[in-house]
Amino acid sequence: MTSETVYPSAVTLGGEDDQTAPSLRPQSLMFSFLGIYVLHRDIAVYSGSVIDVFARLGVSEEAVRSTLARMVKRNLLARHRQGRKVYFGLTPRAVEVLEDGRRRVWETGAVNRDWDGTWTLVGFSIPDSRRSTRHDLRSRLIWHGFGLLQSGLWIAPGVKDVSDVLASLDLGDHVTVLTARAFKPTEAADLVGKAFDIEQIAARYRAFLAQWDVSRPLPGADDLARQLLLHTDWLQLVRQDPHLPAEHLPRDWPAIQAEQTFQALAQRYEPPAAELAATVLDTLAV
Repeated sequence: MTSETVYPSAVTLGGEDDQTAPSLRPQSLMFSFLGIYVLHRDIAVYSGSVIDVFARLGVSEEAVRSTLARMVKRNLLARHRQGRKVYFGLTPRAVEVLEDGRRRVWETGAVNRDWDGTWTLVGFSIPDSRRSTRHDLRSRLIWHGFGLLQSGLWIAPGVKDVSDVLASLDLGDHVTVLTARAFKPTEAADLVGKAFDIEQIAARYRAFLAQWDVSRPLPGADDLARQLLLHTDWLQLVRQDPHLPAEHLPRDWPAIQAEQTFQALAQRYEPPAAELAATVLDTLAV
């Protein structure tokens, strides 16, 4: 992700108001749509056909047009005109964001079986006069998989490049970044339990399974709508997962079954969804 990423608030990603099954915003669905049907295809998509696709998801024309306009304003989409039609294609920044999502879904995955025992530590002491900066930093750390170990000290498994996290905050000497390993009497399992809400993370995966690991998910939808909702649900889920080492999680960790369910359904929906998309989408080579 880039330093321009709009990070969710600390409340929505781990505070007391956190929802196990987050509602899907049109922009989240749009990222899934663009990642599947536009990324690396050198095309732009007619706005009217995007509206037709999103109508299958219950998203209004007004909401789609507003989402497209906001994404143009944020340099995520570029307009292309052909006659009276307006097409939308990806900007380099959008490609970067979508590639990050693709890696999280298909490469990083939901289960961390390759942890080498290293932790990245971020410590900071920011004066009260910069309270909003402190809040922004906490939100970014949560988004990047860090948990609060103790006051002013955040940890994440593995070696993490936090340059994007700190970019634009102008923290100077207020922050320290280190990598370390746990030594007795500290145990890695204790760090996991102290810094991360394991039950809340597990509850998110159980909610995903309750929605998707059933005989017929979303019976009122077609396979194109199911595909986009599935990918959006899963990407939001893995983005909120700090990717904790599997060896320090319960043996029946629900992320394992959830990932298997996602992959099986993604494979099942892909052919029929592509056929439906081909009948709806009006594209322009760019």
